[in-house]
This record gives sequence, C-alpha cells and structure tokens, in this order.
Amino acid sequence: MNSSLILSITTFVYGASAFLYIAAWVFRKHELGSFAFWAGAAGILGNSAGIGLRWVETYQLGVGHAPLSNLYESLVFFALAIAVLYLIIEKKYRLSTIGAFAMPLAFLALAYASLSPNISDRIQPLLPALKSNWLIAHVITCFIGYAAFAVAFGLSLMFLVKREDRPPESVWSKMPALPVLDELTHRMVVLGFLFLTAGIITGAVWANSAWGRYWGWDPKETWSLITWFIYATLLHARLMRGWQGRRAAFFSIAGFGAVLFTYFGVNLLPGLHSYGSM
Repeated sequence: MNSSLILSITTFVYGASAFLYIAAWVFRKHELGSFAFWAGAAGILGNSAGIGLRWVETYQLGVGHAPLSNLYESLVFFALAIAVLYLIIEKKYRLSTIGAFAMPLAFLALAYASLSPNISDRIQPLLPALKSNWLIAHVITCFIGYAAFAVAFGLSLMFLVKREDRPPESVWSKMPALPVLDELTHRMVVLGFLFLTAGIITGAVWANSAWGRYWGWDPKETWSLITWFIYATLLHARLMRGWQGRRAAFFSIAGFGAVLFTYFGVNLLPGLHSYGSM
C-alpha cells in the first residue's frame, strides 16, 4: 500500500468524522460526537502514516527529502495540523460542537490534495535551493500557523451564527457560549500569529542561505507579510482598544481569507514559491 492510497482513504475518514460531528450537533446526539472524535483520531493516524510512508518513498526513489515540498504535500500536512489542533481543543475544553465547523476544513484540505485532478501526487526531486533543513522548519511553522487560523475561522463563524436569544430546541443554541467562542478564537489567533511569525523568520533565514538575501518581495513573501499585518492589527486592537465579539470575528474571517490567497492564489503567480505547475 503506497502513501497516496493511505491518504486517499484518510480523506474519507476525515469526511466521516466531519459528517458525524455535524450530525451530532444537529440531532444533539452525544454518542455521534464520540464516534466523530475517534474517527478524527483515526484520520490523524492515517494522515501521519501517509506522511511517514511518503518520506520513506522519497528515499526509495533516490531523492530522499521531507514530504513538504509541493502543493500536494503541504495540503496533506495542513489537514493533519488542523485535525490535531481541533482534537486538542476538544479534549481540553470538552466542546465537541466545534468539530462541526473545524473538521470539515481538515477534510476539504485533504480532499483537495487527494481528489483534485489539478494536483499531482508524484514525488519529485528537490530543486538545489530547497535542499535545506530550513525547509522543514519553515513549512511546519507556517502551516501550524495556518491551521490555527483555520480553526479560528471556524470559531468565528460559530460566533456570528450563535445567538443567545435562540429557543432552547434550536441547533444554534447548542453551541458554546459567546464569551467562550470569543476567547478560543483569540487564543487560536495568538497561536497562529506566533507560528506565522516563526515561519516568516525561518523563511528569511532560508532565503539568505539559498539566494543570498533575506527578503525579495516575492508574491508569497509579500502576501505572507500582509496576512501577518492583518492578524497583528487584530491582536493590537484587542489589546489596546478592547476589540471583541463580532468585530474580532469578522476580522478573523478576513484574515483567513488572506491566508487562503497567500496559500492558493499566489501559488499561481510566477515566483520562487509558485506551486502552479505542481
């Protein structure tokens, strides 16, 4: 069994987990939520096994490198990071309803990688500039940051649709309280901001070792900086002006829109980070 097959199967495991979380929320069935959690945990094991096996396969093909070098591989790691972060939150706070908004994001990331005809899962040798340990540090920190922003996006959506005046039988009333959602969103944004900062720094160090300059205003570098400023503005406004609630939720959603453009939109532009043909 090769890594691509394992990851394709894992896609459907994540899909089952997302479906069960949504069903548990809509029908208010705690048992479904338990099944959803264990399906998500099984997905994480499959996702991790797929990454590990793909790493072994790169050595078997004589091009050994960490499987973090193209769009397919980054999406696989992105899905894993989202799932791990969400299950940690559920385990810590016992709020399984969040899974209805978080696990679909892990499923969509891996489904896009595994099922899209526009993305190749072929293992390729690294370009000389990519043969650096900084590649691993840069990609892992960036995508943990992206995953935290993805979970914050799901929490922000929950905040915006949640209403305290909903009737008790409404599915919307079964979400966590607004202050809880607001605080969790803030914590995820802080986590994402720290890792994105580390990702930008490690990327700059890597660029200097590979190309002799720390910053070159490549499209992805530019949009990473724009994304960093969006989230920095949100954190500054919360600290200095007390921004909470709906304004913070809208800002979080806008920030994740910038993350998606940085990740997908910029990849189609010419530049050192272009994945358009991968």
